[in-house]
Amino acid sequence: MPDFPQYKTVQIDELIPYARNSRTHSDEQVAQIAASIKEFGFLNPIIVDGDNGIIAGHGRVLAAQRLGLTELPCIEASHLTDAQRKAYVIADNKLALNAGWDDELLRVELDELGELGFDLELTGFSLDEIADARMDIEPIEEVDHFNETFNFSITCDDPAELAMVQAALGASGKKVEAKRLLELLG
Repeated sequence: MPDFPQYKTVQIDELIPYARNSRTHSDEQVAQIAASIKEFGFLNPIIVDGDNGIIAGHGRVLAAQRLGLTELPCIEASHLTDAQRKAYVIADNKLALNAGWDDELLRVELDELGELGFDLELTGFSLDEIADARMDIEPIEEVDHFNETFNFSITCDDPAELAMVQAALGASGKKVEAKRLLELLG
């Protein structure tokens, strides 16, 4: 049975970023991480090297700073050699990127979360990506001799859901107009 590294808390100002970390974090991504921490708590500890040098968790540290947190949960990984530490800095990020998605299960989960009124952007997906994942519409083949125009109505209670429908229809090249029911009743 392997020995599991020890958890500890470290003052955020004592953590030392790895100067050669090749992973970047945009302001938008740091804001997403901060929103995730605010919603779910700090569930993914920082991995440090024995001297409070950050091996993994640079984005989480930036998000924690943005949230004004003063101490963070860390895992001590002082057992790693220099080469292992350098490799893990890369592997921790790249291995997650190598995963795929089961599109049908993702659609089911997003639909259920949407029905529960959960803010789907907290999953890290953009509204366009959410719309793409949730839409299960086969494209209609274009026919040159068919020139009739049809209007239809979709009722959405949630502005995010409306945005997803508009994005999906707009992406298919269809003209999309959104009107509030009160505007139509006039």
